[in-house]
Amino acid sequence: MEPFQILCSIAAVILAFYYFFTSTLDFWKSRGVCGPRPIPGFGNLKDVLLGKLTMSGYLMKLYNDYKHEPLIGIFAMRTPVLIVKDPDLIKDIFIKDFSTFADRGTTTHEKAEPLSQHLFNLDPKRWRALRLRLSPIFTSRKLKGMFSLISECADHLVEYTEKLASRNEPIECLELMAQYTTDVIGSCAFGIDMNTLSNKDSEFRRIGRDIFHQPLSDLLRSIIKTVSLRLYDILGYILPNTEITNFFMNLVMDSINNREKNNIIRHDFIDMLRELKKHPDKMEDINFTDSVIASQVFMFFAAGFETSSTAMSSMLYEMALNQKIQDRLREEIDEEYTRNGSNLTHENIKKMNYLEKVIKETLRKYPPLMFFTRKTTSSYTFNGVKVSIPQGQKIWIPIFALQHDPHIYPEPDVFDPERFNEEAVRSRHPMFYLPFGDGPRNCIGSRFATYQIKLGLIKILRNYKFEPCEKTEIPYAINEKTFIISPKNGIYLRIIKINRA
Repeated sequence: MEPFQILCSIAAVILAFYYFFTSTLDFWKSRGVCGPRPIPGFGNLKDVLLGKLTMSGYLMKLYNDYKHEPLIGIFAMRTPVLIVKDPDLIKDIFIKDFSTFADRGTTTHEKAEPLSQHLFNLDPKRWRALRLRLSPIFTSRKLKGMFSLISECADHLVEYTEKLASRNEPIECLELMAQYTTDVIGSCAFGIDMNTLSNKDSEFRRIGRDIFHQPLSDLLRSIIKTVSLRLYDILGYILPNTEITNFFMNLVMDSINNREKNNIIRHDFIDMLRELKKHPDKMEDINFTDSVIASQVFMFFAAGFETSSTAMSSMLYEMALNQKIQDRLREEIDEEYTRNGSNLTHENIKKMNYLEKVIKETLRKYPPLMFFTRKTTSSYTFNGVKVSIPQGQKIWIPIFALQHDPHIYPEPDVFDPERFNEEAVRSRHPMFYLPFGDGPRNCIGSRFATYQIKLGLIKILRNYKFEPCEKTEIPYAINEKTFIISPKNGIYLRIIKINRA
């Protein structure tokens, strides 16, 4: 080949790549949506991809740089992403026009990642069929029936904490709360005594840690998935299942078979899945395979223990730094015990208004996720701003930034439960507080999560005082390596037993 032909071929390849990476970059400008100038190949995430800036830091900067804009247009590589800030537009997405935004934009991979077929990831059609049949397990009536099981786990937490407190040394509270919530999930959802509080070598706790802190053995899968979803699905026929997949598949199938064989009925999460498996005719829009069943258990376990334990430990962190708030909450708890004796009930807990405020403020300051994702199922035009977007458009709703906006929550880094008194709540748009999302596709387990948080905190705060120590990290640093907001280096506090006459 002549040198000129070689140069022409090289130029053609370069131009093709340039066109590929730049052909979409006028997408937002043509629609009149403001946003930062993208860089070919990186879009707007260069500093995030190169590790110079965290995703949370980037979203906060973006939110503040365009503080007067209801919509911000950015690019993830070459893919247009719309960031929605305006509360009325968020309400349209979550509630009013939900049918257009029912898709989270997440993917499932039956072969490569069998446990990905859970409620959070499913496409709208399969999600709707499954959500309808799983919702009854999370009603107030069902939660009330779980009271004694959760209360027993909370008692074990108090007993174990006494052993830790007697050592008179800093205690890592995130791990302690994770052990408690793991036991609650095991008891309420699976009928299993996981015993993670007293068993340091608990397999359930080890698996739980691996879910959110990926072992090196799973790194190859993540790289392939990031590079190409199609290749990831093809390799699913070759790559062996991960240890986490095998663990949950065996756990669920062994549990179901044992209950069938011994005629055990507990009316819990496993039993509900058993019934759905027995009656596939009721699941017209979803093939209820063993891996689909295991996926729901995996989701319930992972989301149930991690988000709740993070919220609990973050709340204890704030209680330690704000002793007046801790004292006031303990006073409310003691008053309820004085009125009703040691046998606390579901109704007693519902009356604890200050506890409710403290939990809401914790979830305001430390929401489980940085942002929510959606993908349009059809073309759509936003009301008021008249911006039109096509089918398949990716949308991010920056919950963390919204809940830290000083114009909505003055001095957002200050922990102030009175932000949630009746008058303050009435003065704010409801879409400015969304730790569990809103609308039909909100978090199905939000009431269960709040319930186990309340019971655990009531019992531990009644018996122990929490104070900062030399290992307490101030300020709170977010762990950017996990997709759930959590402390980077744990939460170390001093725990002091309260002696009661």
